Amino acid sequence: MEEHEKVLIDPTLEGKTREELGLKPFTCTEIRSSIMGILVSITEEIIARTIRRSAEGSFKEGLDNKTSPWNEIVNMTMFNNKKKGKYCDLKMQYKMLLKIMNENLLPKGGGGDQPSLEHRVFLHFFIT
Repeated sequence: MEEHEKVLIDPTLEGKTREELGLKPFTCTEIRSSIMGILVSITEEIIARTIRRSAEGSFKEGLDNKTSPWNEIVNMTMFNNKKKGKYCDLKMQYKMLLKIMNENLLPKGGGGDQPSLEHRVFLHFFIT
């Protein structure tokens, strides 16, 4: 993205290396920001060290809503029942956690106020 922005500003830079563009070499994906003028960089390694976990693992996208073994587990955590409840059945503290999660941590795309299975699994781990 940085390279693309530099080329948009000056098209003569097309095809140049990151170093020739005046950019730092790419080592890993990172979140960069500035807080009160101090440059901040957050990488996967920093997150793993902060939560005291390994930075290794795999991600499986798209849990199957109907057959996933997670359904009963998260339903017991959130609704104290093996069957999926409704939003109105949630305890107030879980509604608040769900609101914080949806608005700040994992913004939802699309309509509907019911959390996806991925969101409910995340909330299960957050609660427990």
